[in-house]
Amino acid sequence: MKIRIYDNAEQAGSAAALLIAAQLIKKPDSVLGLATGSSPIPVYKQLIALYKAGAVSFAKAVSYNLDEYVGLAPDHKCSYRRFMQEELFDHVDMRPEATHVPDGLATDPDAFAAEYDKAIRAAGGIDLQLLGIGRNGHIGFNEPNDHFVGGCHVVDLTESTIDANKRFFNSADEVPRQALSLGISAILEAGTVVLIATGSDKAQAVRDAIHGDITPRVQASILQSHRDVYWMLDKAAASLL
Repeated sequence: MKIRIYDNAEQAGSAAALLIAAQLIKKPDSVLGLATGSSPIPVYKQLIALYKAGAVSFAKAVSYNLDEYVGLAPDHKCSYRRFMQEELFDHVDMRPEATHVPDGLATDPDAFAAEYDKAIRAAGGIDLQLLGIGRNGHIGFNEPNDHFVGGCHVVDLTESTIDANKRFFNSADEVPRQALSLGISAILEAGTVVLIATGSDKAQAVRDAIHGDITPRVQASILQSHRDVYWMLDKAAASLL
């Protein structure tokens, strides 16, 4: 486990972007696991800047996103597909057919989840997985539970997660109550994990995940068992370490 602490979110995001860029330079056809939410936005901004500067290319890369809300169309203003298009894909040379986000409108979400796992395995697994962390310690949409769920699956979102995400919607009532999420197995099988956490509201989750017991009540705690994980934190998120 490598813990890196920076003055602010922009510095943490830039450092995380450099790790992703280094992965692409080392292996241009890398399989990237990508995340959404506020924390990764500085990462994507820096990756776009590196691409525009000619320092990195996504032309041979493949990506699989962690999750998507059940019931949202790809063009919905709050869908994670649209987020990825606006925050990264539309601004770099990534092939559209090489970008994968779970289908929130899948008629059989469970069957889709199984096929999503198969597609990742067929691609050779994830080389580098970018993660955020929820205030309750979730990674992806793997919520606090009595057990770790290995495969991609449908998740019932907790009130904590709904409350945290309502800022992206007109009201909490509009936040979907379920999501499709990559499971813990694919995350742990990634060659490298880069988790970015910023802000004081993430400090307790960061502390519990790094220094607490490995428990499904704090899903990110399982990363203690990963062989190559970077925690990219700003001072606020690291304040309880």
